[in-house]
Amino acid sequence: MLQHDHLFEWRTIYQNVILGLELNHALTEDNIAYVETLLKDYELYAFKDKKPSELSGGMRQRAALIRTMAIHPELLLLDEPFSALDFQTRLSVSADIAQIIRRTGKTALLITHDLSEAITLADRVIVLSRRPASIKCEMPITYPIDRSDPLAVRCTKEYQDYFNHLWEVLTDGQSVC
Repeated sequence: MLQHDHLFEWRTIYQNVILGLELNHALTEDNIAYVETLLKDYELYAFKDKKPSELSGGMRQRAALIRTMAIHPELLLLDEPFSALDFQTRLSVSADIAQIIRRTGKTALLITHDLSEAITLADRVIVLSRRPASIKCEMPITYPIDRSDPLAVRCTKEYQDYFNHLWEVLTDGQSVC
């Protein structure tokens, strides 16, 4: 899943989300039923016959996630998938997608330059050094509260501690994980 949703305007949302299945010759009854379930779960079923331009940015990103999930990947690769969204939508959509990923039990690798986003969404943050990249720090992330509300997470002491520690690592403040 990339920074931009890359949905095709000439295809409906439904046609966009089954594209991977079409390309993989995997348009089976089971996979179609799975896609319809995802559309319902992610609140896009009522919009399945709409064109991408008729949806909000957050809805388009959810459609891109459904397209990704439809092919049953073992690992989800998310390359700054929320960067094109405004802050409020970004918080909401990122929390939704994180819950979806946790609920499905999928492993996801999220690439982001947004430290707050990483600390809010991740179970583990890995900071890379400058080129040539190597692992500079690896930190497990846990919270004593439900993570469904990103603003509540950002109000915890743990969030602030993670942020401060990782900021030192990023700015070469000599802190070590």
